[in-house]
Amino acid sequence: MSENPATPAEPAPAAPGRPAGTAPGRPAGTAPEQQIGGVPGPPEAAAETAPQTTSPDGQRLGGREPMFPHGTGPAADPAGSHHERRIRSFQPRRSRVSPSQADAIRRLWPKWGLDIDGLSRIDLDEMFDGLPVVLEIGFGMGEATAQMAAADPDTGILACDVHTPGQGNLLALAERNGLSNVRVANGDAIILLREMLAPASLAGLRVYFPDPWPKKRHHKRRLIQPEFLSLVTTRLAPGATVHCATDWEPYAEQMLDVLSAEPTLENLHDGYAPRPDFRPLTKFEGQGLDKGHVVHDLLFRRRTD
Repeated sequence: MSENPATPAEPAPAAPGRPAGTAPGRPAGTAPEQQIGGVPGPPEAAAETAPQTTSPDGQRLGGREPMFPHGTGPAADPAGSHHERRIRSFQPRRSRVSPSQADAIRRLWPKWGLDIDGLSRIDLDEMFDGLPVVLEIGFGMGEATAQMAAADPDTGILACDVHTPGQGNLLALAERNGLSNVRVANGDAIILLREMLAPASLAGLRVYFPDPWPKKRHHKRRLIQPEFLSLVTTRLAPGATVHCATDWEPYAEQMLDVLSAEPTLENLHDGYAPRPDFRPLTKFEGQGLDKGHVVHDLLFRRRTD
């Protein structure tokens, strides 16, 4: 991976007709997908504060006080100063955390949540009771993740994002639907991949509707880049799949070029893939399709030779 110097974060641009950091499968106000390849570093504080809201026990959560004391929920900056800063592809947003989301986090985080601090290796076999594990980077409010987990209980999903309301919502969905095959990771997926996951430990990677960063000067912030794939493929087991989806045509073209150029991956289709049945159609993607957006899926596999 390249050792590029970090640069100050720029404000997130807005794609025409869609707020910055959103996509058909992601409601406005949620954080875009995770980070770009290159030198890893901690994300901005995503759960540091919350607008004027109240916890289930009536405690005021506004101001700049931490919402979740240490160990009771996602940390604001889990990697701290352990890793150098760099250009990232996500722009954390401090959206309102509802009382029900906060309650789900406080009750379920110690059991199903983890902070990406980059200090220890994760034992996925122990965490998921031996299930094959797919890493999903960026899950929005978690509805599609929960649907896929319910439809395929024999696959574990390690869902990574920095959006606190979405983390709480996914935990609540997992509890409500009895989904024991979901874990929620808070922080920078690059640090997770490089520091905390063992080589060849993943059965797949999913990146659905990452921020397209449409302006040319922001293309360096896009997640799907050669450096990112060079890291990802070391963590994929032979035969593991990489599944990406986007409704931004120029980004789809870049994804296809970058994925096709990675020598350890092979395309399972001739160009773009038909939309697979296992990827749920969310209402936000449906709204995009109604507006004429074309969604492209890409399915690649880690070579076995």
